[in-house]
Parts: sequence; structure tokens; C-alpha cells
Amino acid sequence: MTNAPRFPEEMGLSQDSSLERDAARLDACVGRLDEARKMVSSVIFGQNEAVEQTLIGILSGGHVLMVGAPGLGKSLLAHTLGKVLGLLDKRVQFTPDLMPADILGSEVLEEGADGKRAFRFIKGPVFCQLLLADEINRASPRTQSALLQAMQEREVSVAGYSHKLPEPFHVLATQNPLEQEGTYPLPEAQLDRFLLEVRLGYPDQDEERRIVTETTGRYPVRPRQVLQADDLAEAQDFVRRLPMPDRVLDTIIALCRECRPESTHMADIRDNVAWGPGTRAAQALSLACRARAMLFGRFAPSIEDIEALAVPVLRHRFGLTYGARAEGFTARGLITNALDYLQEK
Repeated sequence: MTNAPRFPEEMGLSQDSSLERDAARLDACVGRLDEARKMVSSVIFGQNEAVEQTLIGILSGGHVLMVGAPGLGKSLLAHTLGKVLGLLDKRVQFTPDLMPADILGSEVLEEGADGKRAFRFIKGPVFCQLLLADEINRASPRTQSALLQAMQEREVSVAGYSHKLPEPFHVLATQNPLEQEGTYPLPEAQLDRFLLEVRLGYPDQDEERRIVTETTGRYPVRPRQVLQADDLAEAQDFVRRLPMPDRVLDTIIALCRECRPESTHMADIRDNVAWGPGTRAAQALSLACRARAMLFGRFAPSIEDIEALAVPVLRHRFGLTYGARAEGFTARGLITNALDYLQEK
């Protein structure tokens, strides 16, 4: 991008003497984001869509649930993003015996030099900016719920005291879809806290060849830091300041309503969906569309962004009936059908 565009008041950018400065900052921010995306893609091969969607989730200020078979780069993607975006990242391997205190931290009784005893709070790994919750569905519901407050409120409560988490704070959680024994499926309330569900598939033959060649040599590619945490915070602020065209907003609302059995005009959804996406889903799709537009150098979202993000934003907010699963219906298929229906109207 070479010329910083001028923005009207509707964009949320100032109309006074700082307009040109705001426009230049936004243009520079888009350039840095493009550089960051290319840097992540130089380390994570064959998963361009997953890289894109995960970056969009972070730019939107949300959390991301990554689903894929072992060995596809979920953990590497999280670590690479932390390095490239300049975030303090930590990892927690979720297991059935993991306790809430192992994530949040705990108070210990210490004796000072004067002989007095007092409790001191020792922070857990959740006190970071990018938390990789590896195999989150292996932990007990009690431990999963300990993460819920951190994800929603950006703070944790221990022994009656609240402790603020660093900003920005994002959770990248992983799930293995192949093995369900010994797991605890995430409840709908916690699934809804994830802005996107990102699916990582197997790479094609050429990409897999490149992965094997470049990662088993003497000098594998190392990610380089491109952004600071302050740069990311500025980008997240710009995402919320981008304009939302009425047509795009109306389509988002119509799509979410069409995916609910109570308000749909589609028989397939009415008969096969137990519950559909709530208002939080519309908020998430609105933010994600703005973030995608900005990531690709556009200063307003379009219908194309809805088509690209409707499935990852909505599919984990669907509840299919048992009959629908038996007949082969999927959330992805129903969302795609709803989009087609709206475009034909």
C-alpha cells in the first residue's frame, strides 16, 4: 500500500488535524500485519487458511479453538504467533488430573524475616498474553471452568481476591478430533467464548514434501519478531474503528437468525438444529469480518468476508439433533446452505 487513504467521520477516525496522522498510522499498521502474516506462513507450511483465521481471531481480540489431528502444527502455530506478535506465550498441557490452581496460581504461606506469616499469591501460567491450552478437552469440567472467567473477564479470582491478567490476553486451545476416550467435551457456554473454531487439515503432497525437507535439515526456519504488544493493541483498536456497511451488517444478522430453528425459513435447519448461534455469534462475525478486511488491506468488510468466515465463526455454536447427525447433516453444510439461501433472496 502506497497512499494513505482519507477517511470520513463514519469510519470512527478523527475529522480534525489528526486525520492524516490516523490514516498514515492505519496504513502502517496494515503493512506490519501483512509482514507478520508472511512471517508466520514462512514457518507454518500448508496451513495458510488456519494461519489466516487464527490471526483474525487475535486481531478481533478473541480466543481461538484449533481442531486437528496430532502432528499438524497446532502447537507450533501458537508458539510462532507468540514470537512474531511479540507476546509472552505459555503452554499448559491439559490432563484429567490438572487442577484449577495449576492454571490460575495459588496462595502459599510464607514466613518473613520478622517471623510474621502471610499469604503470598504465586501466579500460574494463565498470567501471560498468549496461552496455549493444549488438548483442553482432556481436563475435568472443574478445571475447564477455571479458564472460563479468565477468557471472558480477563481476570481470575483466587481466595476471594481478583487478579487482572496482562493485556492483551488470548487463549489458543487445541482439541484432537480423533480420540474421544478419556475426554470431557467442552460445554456450550465455554465453546461460545471462542471467537473461531479453526480446523487444520492434512497438507497436499507438495506442501508435505516442503515441510519434511525444510524442517528436518540442519537449519530450520526460525520465526522473527515483527510486532510489539503495543502494535497489536493498536491494530485491535483500529479493527473496532473500521466502518461496517449496512448491507454487510444486515447479512450478518440475517445469517445468524437463519441458523436458528425458531426464526429460520429453511426446513433443514428447523428440523435438524436443536439450537443455533446467539447474539454473541453475530458480534464475533462482525469483528472477524473487520479484522479480515484489515488483514488484506481493505478498510471496510464485504460480503466476501462473511462467506470466508461464517463457517469458522458459527459451526461450534450449533447444536444438531441426534437424528440430524445420523442422517449426515453437518453444521458446515447447514451454514453454507443458509448463505446460499440469503444470496438467492
